[in-house]
Amino acid sequence: MTNETDDSRHERSPANPTEPLTGVDGRDDSRRPNADPESTTDGVTRRVQNRVERRAIAGLAVVTAFVLLALFYYPVATVFLESIYVQGAVTLSVFLEILRDPFYFGGLARILSGESPLTVAGDYLSGDHPSSVFGFTAYQAALSTLMSVVLGLPAAYLLARYEFRGRRTLRALTILPFVLPSIMVAIGFVATFGQNGTFNAVLGALGLGPVSLVPSLEVILLAHAFYNAPLVARVTTAAWESVDASAIETARSLGASPFRAFRDVVAPQLYPAVLMGAALTFVFTFGTFPIVLALGGFQLATVEVFVYRQIQDLNYAEAAALAIVELVISLTVLYGYLRYEANHVVRSRGIRPLPRRSLSPPSLSVRELAPRFGLAVYGVVAVFVFVSPVLSMIYASLTGSGGLTLEHYRFLLERQETAAAFQIRPWDAVRNSLIFAAGALAVALPMGVVVSVLTTRRYRGRKIVDALLMAPLAVSGIIVGIGLLRGPVFGFEIGGWRISVAGAIAIVAAHAVSCYPFVVRTVAPGLESIDRSLIESARALGASRARALVDVELPLIWPGVVAGAAFAFAISMGEFSSTVILATGTDQFTMPVAIERFRGRRLGPATAMGVVLLVVTSVSFVVIDRLGGESFGI
Repeated sequence: MTNETDDSRHERSPANPTEPLTGVDGRDDSRRPNADPESTTDGVTRRVQNRVERRAIAGLAVVTAFVLLALFYYPVATVFLESIYVQGAVTLSVFLEILRDPFYFGGLARILSGESPLTVAGDYLSGDHPSSVFGFTAYQAALSTLMSVVLGLPAAYLLARYEFRGRRTLRALTILPFVLPSIMVAIGFVATFGQNGTFNAVLGALGLGPVSLVPSLEVILLAHAFYNAPLVARVTTAAWESVDASAIETARSLGASPFRAFRDVVAPQLYPAVLMGAALTFVFTFGTFPIVLALGGFQLATVEVFVYRQIQDLNYAEAAALAIVELVISLTVLYGYLRYEANHVVRSRGIRPLPRRSLSPPSLSVRELAPRFGLAVYGVVAVFVFVSPVLSMIYASLTGSGGLTLEHYRFLLERQETAAAFQIRPWDAVRNSLIFAAGALAVALPMGVVVSVLTTRRYRGRKIVDALLMAPLAVSGIIVGIGLLRGPVFGFEIGGWRISVAGAIAIVAAHAVSCYPFVVRTVAPGLESIDRSLIESARALGASRARALVDVELPLIWPGVVAGAAFAFAISMGEFSSTVILATGTDQFTMPVAIERFRGRRLGPATAMGVVLLVVTSVSFVVIDRLGGESFGI
């Protein structure tokens, strides 16, 4: 005869583990007069906990949506309203003035103003026409895209087709465009190609005269290629590695030459990736700001530079209209690419990747020698474009009129003590950057994880939700900065209460909005790759959806989460476009803003501050490389 305990009389329903404890008669024991008060309390706590867990993800999704609404969609809508609501009336007059102004739209503006298209075309053919702002912006973006593709494709070929020591590190370096601050890169190019830069020093050593390359379009294009060629290389390498080797072998067995097999089998699978990199490059360089501001100034200004100038002149309506027109053009380019991609989808499941060849085998034929010689030439060019600016910045920070010196770093220390109230204090800028980055990380990381969960689940309307949640990737920091400045910073009234989000909070908000999509792009691929049976098993054992996420999914993708955190921190540290707008007239300046201010007076302190920023972002890059670099997708 068995000796049963009371526990055998209190079982949970297998169908619903969250039901309260019941006795053998089916009644709730917690309501019995003789029930143990402590057990009753535990039961209530468990029931509340279960209800909270079941609704946790939905609640976090609502909170995330509210944060995005307040810190992104409302500010961007404010920018749009600023451009059509002028002096108390709704009007399109600002847009019409811009479209009809030859200064902004050149020949198109003249045609819209009533001039004959033949007359306008004749002036263009004869060269008798000034360059327009939008025309120059598109022109430099197209040239930057072409240069980025030309420099990115050989790198993709090297990474996809050859095996060599350091290949993994070289591939990890293709993440740099998303980590290195653009204003720091611009300072590196000034240190290289400026009047007293290392390029002129080399020319002088060779007995050649100095050349003036800053400001110039050529240096702007090189700086854009520094940023975007690795992006082209990254997406093309991934596409090349997804080519099925058996398809090429079949083409060769049917008599196709190596060139024919490449043209008919490999190239069609690379075109979408190349076009993706080109489209993203065009959008990024069409909306460029810090690089053009530092290397071109107002002599070679793009649309964003003029938006910034209009804000400085307090002409918010025209600045907002310019920003909206620029956004429409950028989104049109992206939409065109996405339509193309939808019609040229290449399936890569179950493929056998192409084997990589050794870059330095024991013996080489003449036929195999040619591509390796080309890669060697490319390596020299790549060192010149990608390595020399960073080395030049470090070298400029350590040299002065008398040779090697630490005077520029001493200047930063002394400026901290002697700066007037309206001047930038260097170490205050360092402190602000670290605080803002920590604040942005605290907001962007949970937002990114929640959005990753939402974008990796199947539900009706998912594509629309995905597009709305990832919209900050397509909107420039200038627009977000204007929106925050004209909306939450100035404040708004709700129920008689005036709410204002200004100062450091506004900057953290702008940084968080720009950072969290990169957390999503790092975390989401890991969530998609998890074996769904593990989650189903946890749910079958009674775990709520939130508990399965915390106990099963997040531990499996933890390296990706840490890498996403490093991305968020590094991007916040280097954010310039929104910060320079929100920090103007305050003491909330950051290291990128300090670099830009110092550059206008003395290059040495600017490069020293750039090196400090480089050290911080390099640490972030190492974390990303070690933990989640391979999983990052764009």
